[in-house]
Amino acid sequence: MSNQNTTQWETVIGLEIHTQLKTKSKLFAGTNTAYGGEPNTQVSLLEAAMPGTLPVFNEKVLRYAIRFGLAVGAKVIAKESTFDRKNYFYPDSPKAYQITQLNHPIVEHGELVIQDDKGNDKTIRINRAHIEEDAGKSIHDKYTQYSAIDLNRCGTPLIEIVSEPDLSSAKEAVRYMRGIHTIVTHLGICDGNLQEGSFRCDANVSIRPVGQKELGTRTELKNINSFRFVEKAINIEIKRQIKLLESGGTVTQETRLYDADKNETRPMRSKEEANDYRYFPDPDLLPVVIDQAYIDNEKQFIPEFPAQKIIRYTQDLKLKPDDATTIAHDKELSEYFDAAVKQLGKAKPKVAANMILGEFSALLNANDAKVEDNNISPEQFAELLEALAAGTISHKIAKVVMEKIWGTDSTAAQIIDKEGLAQVSDTGELETIVKEIIKNNPSQFEAYKGGDMKMFNYFVGQVMKQTRGRANPAQVKTLLEEL
Repeated sequence: MSNQNTTQWETVIGLEIHTQLKTKSKLFAGTNTAYGGEPNTQVSLLEAAMPGTLPVFNEKVLRYAIRFGLAVGAKVIAKESTFDRKNYFYPDSPKAYQITQLNHPIVEHGELVIQDDKGNDKTIRINRAHIEEDAGKSIHDKYTQYSAIDLNRCGTPLIEIVSEPDLSSAKEAVRYMRGIHTIVTHLGICDGNLQEGSFRCDANVSIRPVGQKELGTRTELKNINSFRFVEKAINIEIKRQIKLLESGGTVTQETRLYDADKNETRPMRSKEEANDYRYFPDPDLLPVVIDQAYIDNEKQFIPEFPAQKIIRYTQDLKLKPDDATTIAHDKELSEYFDAAVKQLGKAKPKVAANMILGEFSALLNANDAKVEDNNISPEQFAELLEALAAGTISHKIAKVVMEKIWGTDSTAAQIIDKEGLAQVSDTGELETIVKEIIKNNPSQFEAYKGGDMKMFNYFVGQVMKQTRGRANPAQVKTLLEEL
């Protein structure tokens, strides 16, 4: 049940998620797929629909699709799959058809477990995942009198992941979409960049009276590329349909666009049926035939997914559940964490997690860097943690050392030695410093003796200031208490 529904209605949702595969070349040509090229500079003669050009299948796409099928426990990974032509005329598709898989897709009947709105496990069935090529992009806001067409995206390889209508609310739809996003990014088959359109979805939404088995008339919300907008668009559409039906109207089967600025959905075109596209087998492409050994070979590329990592992090490494979840769901961060933990001796994984989620993440943000291209290797990071565990440096100084390591080949030991950052733990040296500070701050000392306990922290701060943060904090407190 959606939180938008009255008790009279229930919502039925299915998602079609378009996942752009992380290949260097397109589905049927060697053209570059890199994002951000000048308009119409990454278009081959094939994508421009020049007569006489023929498609050549990119095998990497097949391997990526199989890996997805294995990851979602698909009952069918087809040993023979075929390509079909989906015929339509839009300006952003010069061929006037899209090559896809209608009758014999590569993957069928998988599943993904999500949490429903009550926190219970719910299995969402995945009807299919089929290979297809992307279309170009129509741009309507560049010129006042014209629409522009950028064909760079034409022929970019996708897998379209089609769920059964098992989702019952906008929040469930977002959880499912996030779950698919986690799978494809951890598999490394998609970069998952929603802003660039690498991961987007169409949402099929209908409502029906509670208890009715027959599905209501559905509308399709097209090309939503934000988790937040998916939730908002579905909820807006649910409200619209309920209001329409309760006022005596009927829902029209159509494709609708979500307008984020106006927070509304509006019709784009009437919803086509399969026969409107005049599907037929592509005469230029042979069936893709593989054997079980080919499928089994792809199992080696199935990684440890977040749910498994969380169990390992909490049970074996004793991380706090929240920390374990945060690290596990970030593919690059978890790989970095695991690489650093392998290098640890006396340092504890919990300290590594705290530092990664704290100072390390802050340093990444300050340098506008991603984990995968940061300038501190896991080995440098682990050595820094070892120095912290050994008491060579304090936590505060560890942050300073980390900043100085950034972008260099220096080890933590080299930085600590060069900058004189080793923690002062010599009791005699610290006692001399403490006595001198007490002597030089008589009024604060008298205030402390008179009961102003805040002065204790004042003296701790003065010692840390004089030692440039290198004094052992525990020893400073002990000496101050004694003196």
